[in-house]
This record gives sequence, C-alpha cells and structure tokens, in this order.
Amino acid sequence: AEHEVPAEGHFQGTSFCDCNFPVDDFEFMGFFGIEDPPREGVAEAVRMAQEAGIAVVMITGDHPATARAVAARLGILDGTRSSEESDIEAQDLEVVVGTQIDGVLPAADRFSPSDREKVRAFWEKAVVTTKVFARVSPMHKQVIVQAFQFFGKQGVGDIVAMTGDGVNDAPAMKQAEVGIAMGIRGTEVAKDAADIILLDDNFRSAVVGIEQGRLASENLQKSIMYTMCSKVPQVAPAIAEVFGIPEALAAVQVLLIDIGTDIWTAVAYAAQPPEANLMMRRPRHPRMQRMANRAVFFYSYGYVGLLQMLLCWFMYYTQTPGVRGFLARHREADGIAQGDREIHHTSMTVYYWTLVLGQVAAAIVTTTKAQPLFGKGGYGLPNAMLNRTLIVEVFGSLLIMYFAPLSHLFHLKGLSMGALLTPVCALIVIVGVEEMRKRRMWCFRRAALFSPPMRQLFRV
Repeated sequence: AEHEVPAEGHFQGTSFCDCNFPVDDFEFMGFFGIEDPPREGVAEAVRMAQEAGIAVVMITGDHPATARAVAARLGILDGTRSSEESDIEAQDLEVVVGTQIDGVLPAADRFSPSDREKVRAFWEKAVVTTKVFARVSPMHKQVIVQAFQFFGKQGVGDIVAMTGDGVNDAPAMKQAEVGIAMGIRGTEVAKDAADIILLDDNFRSAVVGIEQGRLASENLQKSIMYTMCSKVPQVAPAIAEVFGIPEALAAVQVLLIDIGTDIWTAVAYAAQPPEANLMMRRPRHPRMQRMANRAVFFYSYGYVGLLQMLLCWFMYYTQTPGVRGFLARHREADGIAQGDREIHHTSMTVYYWTLVLGQVAAAIVTTTKAQPLFGKGGYGLPNAMLNRTLIVEVFGSLLIMYFAPLSHLFHLKGLSMGALLTPVCALIVIVGVEEMRKRRMWCFRRAALFSPPMRQLFRV
C-alpha cells in the first residue's frame, strides 16, 4: 500500500500529506504532550539582537508546527499577526521545511549566478522573509547559510553567525563567518568547527559578545576620527607658504603633535565605555561600509579639522604681537629678517598651542558619535586613561614651550599670559559647537524611538 511502513521501520514525513506510514483506521486514545520550553532569558536576548539590527533565524529539525510555536514565543515570529494583515506569499515563506529546500538546491556545491531562475527567486525572497527553517538536514543547514551569504543584502551577502551543539551543525558552523558552539552540551566536533564557544550555553552571551565587538570597532573608528582631525591644520601652513605667508608650523612641530601626543591619546580610546545607544544602531556591513568611510573623512577633515584650522589662523593673527608688520616685511624681503626670528617663533608657538588645544577638544568630542557629553542623559568623561593622556598632553606641551633647551629644539618659545589663555577659546568653541549638534540630534532621535516606523528610520 502507499502508506505502508517500510521494512526497516524508518518513518519519514512532516505531515499527513507526505508521511510514509498509514494514518487511517486509528482509534483515538488521548493526547500525550511534552514541553521543552525555551531557556529563561532567550526571548530577551532575541529582542536585544533584533533591536541591534540582527536578523534572528531559527533552523531546526523539529516539526514545523513545533518550530513555529517556539519561534512565536521567542519573538522570532510575530504570533499575533493574522493572515489578513500580511502578504500571503510572505506568509508561505515564513516557515520553510526541508522538502521545500530539496527543490531549490544550488546546481553545484554553492550558489552561483548560473543557478536556475526558480532557485534564485526562491532564495532571494527566503533570505528576507523566512524566519524558521524546520525539518532540515545537515546539508540543508549548510545550504541555508550559503543562501544568506550569497543572496542577502540584495546580493552583497549577509554576515552570518551560526550557533549549534551537535555533529549535524558542524558543516553549517564551518560555512558561516562565525561559528558559535555550546560549551556544556556541545559535541567535540561542533567545538572544533566553531570560532567561538559559549561556556554557559546561553544565547544572551552571544549578544553580549556582539556588543563587545561593536564597542571595539566603534572605538577604533573614533580613534581614527580623532587622529585625522589634526591633518587639515597641519597641512594648511604648507599651502599658505605658497601664498607668501611665513611658516606657521614647522615639520618638527608636526612630528611633535603626531608622535609625541596624538599617538598616546589614540591608544587610550581602547578603554572607552559604550554609548547608551550602541546596540540600537544598524550593524556596519564590512563590504558596504568601510571603517574609514566618507562620513569619517567629512567629520575629521570637513568639520572638526576645518574648525581647528580656522581657529589656529585666527589665534595666529590676533595673539602674535607685531604680526602685521612681520608679514609685511616678509613679503617685501621675500624671507625672514634676523630681527623677526622672535616674532616668527612666537607666531609658530601660538599656532602650535592652539592646535594642541584643538586636538584636546577633538579627543573630547569624538568620544561619542551621537550622545551628548554634558547635561541630562550626558555621556560624561568616563575614560580615565584618555583623561590622563590629555592632561599629560597639555602639560607636556607647556613644558616644551617654556623649557629653553626643548623650546629651542622645536622652534617654540614661551607665550605671554594672554596669548597662552586666549587659545583655550578654541577648545571651548569646538566642544560647544559639537555639543549643540549632538544635543539636537539626541533629542530628535530619542523622540523618534517612540514610533516604530521612525525607530527603523532613525537608528544611528
């Protein structure tokens, strides 16, 4: 008969429609239910991952009805949505079973542009719509990971992390960019195939690990932003010399800023705590958005760096005694007269000191991207290592300016009290302008988070 049990007694199928054993003429005796509830905290971890812009997908060998119920409890599927509220085709792909995957396998070992149109069309929709894959084999799991890597992000490819604990999960974990194995109940094969092992078998630990990874990436980008800010005011004096302006910043002073101060401050960003909205931002896709991208270049060169340059020149012209006559004599003599050496060194010192304070301001404002530093909801200055390096940077610069052997070596000289304190305004201006920008953005985005559609649009 069509539904006779095979001789070896191997049962197959996911429903009454495709099972290989008879389902007729049974006598009802009762129900027997077994529940294996999700671990405590998993639903919260799934919610945190989704808020961080991570698409959580369940891949299981369980029956699709069981998988759907568990996914709804965890928040992977929207269990409250009715069939009238959503696209019928999307609903059909919300839960995919292994028998469906058998008909849309790649022609070769992995997906390629030469695959059949039916295969490509199915997976292009599945990587966006499907939240649960049920009744799947180890081969299916690997194919699913490959599909996300090939068809995700409109063909750019998703970055996939795969969790698992058994031998059947090993091929998919090896295929994924990040394989995550369970340390307690995981098999040795799964652990060998994984890149990360969760010692507590808790999915929440993976989400915490993602937060730490984001923090490391974020701090590295902030360090790059800070380091690049000083390049505009460092290059500007060299360009100004072409137009007849005396050297405002010597090469040895540029090296003093880059090697003597900036490098240590940049390293201190490694200890920077996370911003309040770190896990509310969209993840950075390494193939679509580089660490040093256009936004970073604009912020460092076209915004903070430009402010630094303008303030350095302003202080150069307003805080150097006799600068107008010095510039006039320089144009007439086509060089620096012996009697103007003192004025020249003073002008370079004013420019250098303003740039040092500008870099202190850059270090302060780049500690956050969106969160204000001061006032209600302020981030503050929690990085003690960075604070210490900034103090050392300021006092080290003062030492070089006022200690004769060092000031002579670096073509600097001590300034009057007025010329020393006035450039502090450069620090105040840069911090104040950036603080106003962040405060405005912060209030706007915090308000936008109350509306789910706006929350998706204005994640930072």
